Amino acid sequence: MVDMELSQTELRVIGSLIEKEITTPDQYPLSLNALVAACNQKTNRDPVMELDELGVQQTLDALSKSHLVSEESVFSSRVAKYKHRFCNTEFSELQLSSQQLAIICVLFLRGPQTPGELRTRCNRLCDFYDIESVESALADLMEHSQGAFVVKLAREPGKRESRFAHCFGDGSDMDQYQVCHEETPSSRPSAQQAGQSSGQIRATRLEERVDELEAQVSRLNEDFYDLKSKLQDLLK
Repeated sequence: MVDMELSQTELRVIGSLIEKEITTPDQYPLSLNALVAACNQKTNRDPVMELDELGVQQTLDALSKSHLVSEESVFSSRVAKYKHRFCNTEFSELQLSSQQLAIICVLFLRGPQTPGELRTRCNRLCDFYDIESVESALADLMEHSQGAFVVKLAREPGKRESRFAHCFGDGSDMDQYQVCHEETPSSRPSAQQAGQSSGQIRATRLEERVDELEAQVSRLNEDFYDLKSKLQDLLK
């Protein structure tokens, strides 16, 4: 596991900074006001938060002391702006690929996700060609040379896929989850017991595809309501 224990508010601030750095680079670094709005978005966030400027400023101060956030001075503006130093900077030892960073960002902002959900919800941040590429990135994060950055959770009853969670939190949100302990070779069923018919394999793949489509529909709904909210703001 990684030697970093971030609170839920700290995770939301860092996740929002990472997201906006990728999706709206022209508006990055973010002012305090813009960062509060990003943290409190009603789309692409779970749970939805209602943070105020004082709380976000206090969180920024704490993250600055940990060298995870820095204040950026902009000559043309008197407003302080902030950028993350969580990874992929000259100040951070942590270097992640674009796919690994997208996964971490989504897990920070939305909590545990299945590979199908990650593939759909990371599409604004990077490209995943298929589920296998998501699973490969997850495996790399689970076996990173600097520690396990992601953990696989036990599959919930009635669910077809296991979810994955990041390992950067303080544990306050993990009590409700159970980590998946992979079977050892001696405990695995025999080949005859584990054998699946081609029909069963096709059914499993179909279920995975249904999960992907459900996640895509959810994403489209979120985009629709986000656009609707922006239009309403423009018409006010």
